Amino acid sequence: MDLGLLAVLVAALWGAATGALLPRAAYRFSAPSGEAWRERCPQGHPVRGWLGRARCGQCAGEETPFGSREAGEVVDGSREAGEVVDGSREASEVVDGSREAGEPSYGPRAASLALVTALVCAVLAAATGTRPELAVWLLLAPVGVLLAAVDLKVRRLPDPLTLPLAGAAVALLGLTALVPEHAGEWTTALLGALALGAGYLVLFLINPAGMGFGDVKLALTAGAVLGWYGWPTLMLGTFAGFLLGAFYGGALLVARRAGRKTAIPFGPFLIAGAFLGVLAGAYAA
Repeated sequence: MDLGLLAVLVAALWGAATGALLPRAAYRFSAPSGEAWRERCPQGHPVRGWLGRARCGQCAGEETPFGSREAGEVVDGSREAGEVVDGSREASEVVDGSREAGEPSYGPRAASLALVTALVCAVLAAATGTRPELAVWLLLAPVGVLLAAVDLKVRRLPDPLTLPLAGAAVALLGLTALVPEHAGEWTTALLGALALGAGYLVLFLINPAGMGFGDVKLALTAGAVLGWYGWPTLMLGTFAGFLLGAFYGGALLVARRAGRKTAIPFGPFLIAGAFLGVLAGAYAA
């Protein structure tokens, strides 16, 4: 089998496996402002661990006046397939509308995150080939998907994710620069992180209502991965992020789902722009 095709297949499997582990972390980090992360499920039971499906076994076996409640059992003791307390919601339905079989769940679907992460990783592998920086992209990609999911849900980018991600990106690219056949420059990656972070900081200081400080921290990572392939790639990825954000905001205005002063989560577009920039840089390298 061709090494390039093998890399794509392995990357897709890696993305599917890591993406399937993200729902619980996505739920826990999608906490209200002022909280670092969620400690309990929507019914108040403690949530333990960070990886895996967002589901609560205690909710599934919760005691009712007529005994323990099992998946599919109605409160009054009768049991119909897919019927629960009000008779209209399946026992496997997730709080936000998605469904997982077996136990009451919450947060995003494991299948959805696995599919998105697998696709992202596969495309990165197709663009990068077997060059050593592919390992860095595959390690960073699941965290990028997680950050986008959290920001879309609650419009925040948690420090426990953004700051370590920036440090990991710079450190991993530094190690990659020591491996033969790499196609980037670590010095430019470091300078790119500082430059893009400084640029976003200026935007934040000018208009704090339009740019969150979490975006400033995330820009450090975006600057590092884009700067790896040079300044033109950095400018391309940055422009792509703002362009995607502008299109999204414009679409909301046209659909009358937002006003001119409505805040939108910019993190997903910053990540998407960096993703497109890396693809372009990898193909051109």
